[in-house]
Amino acid sequence: MTKRMLIMLGCIVLLIIVLAFGKFLQIRALIASAPKPFPQTVTTIKATSVEWQPQLTSVGTVTPFRGVDVTSEIDGLVREIRFTSGQQVKQNDVLFVLNADADVAQLHALEAGAELAATVLKRDEAQFAVEGVSQAQVDADRADLKGKRALVAQQAALVEKKTIRAPFPGRLGITAINRGQFVHAGDKLVNLQTIDPIYVNFNIPQKQVSMLKVNQSLSISSDAFPGTGFSGKVNAINPMIDSGTRNVLVQAKLANEKMQLLPGMFANVSLDVGTKGKFLVLPQTAITYNPYGSTVFVVKAGDTKDEKGKPVLAVNQVFVETGATRGDQVVITKGITEGQEIVTSGQVKLKNGTNVVVDNSVIPANDPNPHPQEH
Repeated sequence: MTKRMLIMLGCIVLLIIVLAFGKFLQIRALIASAPKPFPQTVTTIKATSVEWQPQLTSVGTVTPFRGVDVTSEIDGLVREIRFTSGQQVKQNDVLFVLNADADVAQLHALEAGAELAATVLKRDEAQFAVEGVSQAQVDADRADLKGKRALVAQQAALVEKKTIRAPFPGRLGITAINRGQFVHAGDKLVNLQTIDPIYVNFNIPQKQVSMLKVNQSLSISSDAFPGTGFSGKVNAINPMIDSGTRNVLVQAKLANEKMQLLPGMFANVSLDVGTKGKFLVLPQTAITYNPYGSTVFVVKAGDTKDEKGKPVLAVNQVFVETGATRGDQVVITKGITEGQEIVTSGQVKLKNGTNVVVDNSVIPANDPNPHPQEH
């Protein structure tokens, strides 16, 4: 009985070994027949050093050199409008004339009273010389004359306020006032702006404040005039940092002879800081930004070979540190060396050791001064 059991156990063990070996052969055949992963197509660029002018960039708002809403100090009926909307005017040019007939009549009456007071004073001074009147009478006459002349000056100022003038040279806006319209004190009559020269206000982060100084040169561009640059200088730096944004407000002043820049426009501001130098740069598309750091894929010869015996290209992911940006480019301060081949597109399909095929027939943008492309 024992011998029969041993034979049966041996047969079972042998059967298990045969089945296991058969399964092994099956799995090996499946692995051998499985399709090998195809190399991923990417674009690449050689990491090179270029001459780079460090810059601070910001977006600002164009503001007038001087600007005001012209108003009336007193109520009145508009009798004349001596300009057209959009006109360029000089300082003290007459803009509006309000009806002042009653005020002028009152001025004439006060002037007559002042003339009479002057005549009375002259007569009493002659009488005082021969002791015909007292000193007190002469003093009263003089005081009366001064009071009446003050009333004349007050009324003349009131009449002058009925003529509204430009407080400074500039360009007028579009007015909604018409002749015959009654206006109240403080009503907006027309907008007046001096736009040559003109200001641009922009903000710079507090960590870059040390790079700013008054009279620093800068350039400004606006999408309203693509391809046109405007040069200016830093006019003023705000003496305090905004506690909400941690930015400092900076004001630039620039010429605007052609009146192209208008108040309210936004403008791109670039300030040259420091000196030019050689920096290693890559297209911004080459950088993969992750919570744990920025990386790039470096192309190198892989461990496998193709049917011609040439090594198949593979990629290796490395960490880099980035610096300033300019257009489509970014400075690389650490992580790669000049001459290395870096993947610029197709990174989503890659991981360490992935085989790649380089196809640079269509490459990502790599322009330090990009411009909108309209077709």
